[in-house]
Amino acid sequence: MRNEPRFSIVTCTWNSAATLGDTLASLQGQSCRDFEHIFVDGGSRDGTLELLAAYVQDDPGNRRILHDVGGGISRAMNQGIEVARGDIVAHLHADDYYADSEVLARVARHFDETGAAWVVGNIQVLRNGALAPPYPMRPFSYRAYAAGHTTIPHPAAFVRRACFDQVGGFDPGLRYAMDVDLWLRLARHAPPAQLDATLAVFREHAGSISSANKRRARAEELRVRRRHASRAPLAFAVYCMRYLKRMRALQDTARA
Repeated sequence: MRNEPRFSIVTCTWNSAATLGDTLASLQGQSCRDFEHIFVDGGSRDGTLELLAAYVQDDPGNRRILHDVGGGISRAMNQGIEVARGDIVAHLHADDYYADSEVLARVARHFDETGAAWVVGNIQVLRNGALAPPYPMRPFSYRAYAAGHTTIPHPAAFVRRACFDQVGGFDPGLRYAMDVDLWLRLARHAPPAQLDATLAVFREHAGSISSANKRRARAEELRVRRRHASRAPLAFAVYCMRYLKRMRALQDTARA
């Protein structure tokens, strides 16, 4: 009989009390209960730890807190992976939440039906209190992803724990594009099984939409994609053209 949970959900927190309630409620409402919930806290001082303590107390066998984990978001996510017991690992940050009560059940069925190494779905963006319509999911291929023609939204990505043993975790030297780097390494090992459904809601916040942050994020993403360019050089050239166009648009916005 299997004693380990099917899913390990890793939530990174740092002064997240304002949004954490939605994250917790979305897990508590899941029809699939075969999961553990791991919290990696960076030293919160705003009431986050009090909220987590009450939540963990209800099920201490399947809910844990890693305290005072420094070194950036990549290291925090890696710490969660290292202690995970589940077959499937997902990262759902404290700004985000699952879209409905059937998300984990739906993802579990897709793993069973496809035998995939990882499964990716879609997200919706919560912007100024309103949900934006999800973007259409485009078919995945390594070249399409390398060119930027298709996306893998982090809150809707579910990865078998064994894959991290094969390709490694998140690069702790990266601040913005650590997920792109991991997806490119994973996709070389096995393509994801796409699930055309909205699985998570991503909450847009001031830091995620600032022009300065967008410029830094896109510059780091270009460096990351250059690492992998030899695998799909023409696709990388296409991405470079898209990158230049987007950077010019950001510069025009900043001057306006």
